[in-house]
Amino acid sequence: MSHDPHACPIRPREKLDFQLGSGIPRFWNGGDPYKTRFFDAMSLTFPIGERYFISTVRAYRDQITDPHLLQEVKDFTRQEAQHGMVHTEFNAMLEKQGLNVGWTQRFLDRKFKWQLSSWSKAFNLSYTAAAEHMTAMMCTTFMERAEIIAPFDPRMRAVYTWHSIEEVEHKAVCFDVLTKVAKAGYFTRIAGLIYFSIEYPIGNWFMVNRMLKDDGFGLLQRAKMLLKGAWWLYKPGGVFLPALGYYLSYFKPGFHPWQHTEMGRYQDWLKDFERTGDPVQASEAFTARVLAQA
Repeated sequence: MSHDPHACPIRPREKLDFQLGSGIPRFWNGGDPYKTRFFDAMSLTFPIGERYFISTVRAYRDQITDPHLLQEVKDFTRQEAQHGMVHTEFNAMLEKQGLNVGWTQRFLDRKFKWQLSSWSKAFNLSYTAAAEHMTAMMCTTFMERAEIIAPFDPRMRAVYTWHSIEEVEHKAVCFDVLTKVAKAGYFTRIAGLIYFSIEYPIGNWFMVNRMLKDDGFGLLQRAKMLLKGAWWLYKPGGVFLPALGYYLSYFKPGFHPWQHTEMGRYQDWLKDFERTGDPVQASEAFTARVLAQA
């Protein structure tokens, strides 16, 4: 089995300190309730979602004969477990703010258990591979755009920069297991992306609305915020439309995740992190470069 020369080595990074216990503002994304809760809704999905992703790949572990891919699966598992732990810590902070985190976790737990029990192994893994494509796309969408990451609280920027770096490192693992081990065909692969592309935005909107309600905003206020948020996300030149080509590339019959190079400053972040051992310092140096080139 050949290994892509463009691939970044997967480096699990454990026991990182993001200083999440030190007074992060309620609306940490530039004081904007919608933009803050948009990312917070993502965080709410991560701990249980990451566990599900790990389960869908582990279902094929015994069939993986390539030692390189087997090691990548182990490293992917370690990275995803760390993501779950950090976002669990952050989600506990959201609960202290008065947000109904427990309800979302119970709902997501039931949802993913249903998927594992009701769907085929191949379609569960197809869903995971699609989610990995979308998260790798979002790394480029969010982290390479100064106007999107500049308003973040530095600690939250560090969390999402680190998470993005690792998403890029392991972005092809599930895809390779899906296509090379599960031998899933084109339509199984695409069906996972179509399903995820419809389901995830609906879930995000639902959770954002619920959190804004917990924040004390009335129905009319929330409606205005959600409409303004939709414009921010989907307008020409907004968050997602510039990445449309990236998204659609998944539909190419010969697609492979390493055909894309995301996070142009990946190596810079790596050097800064290796020098400091501090994800917050590495993130701030990364962000300074993004801003300098804006």
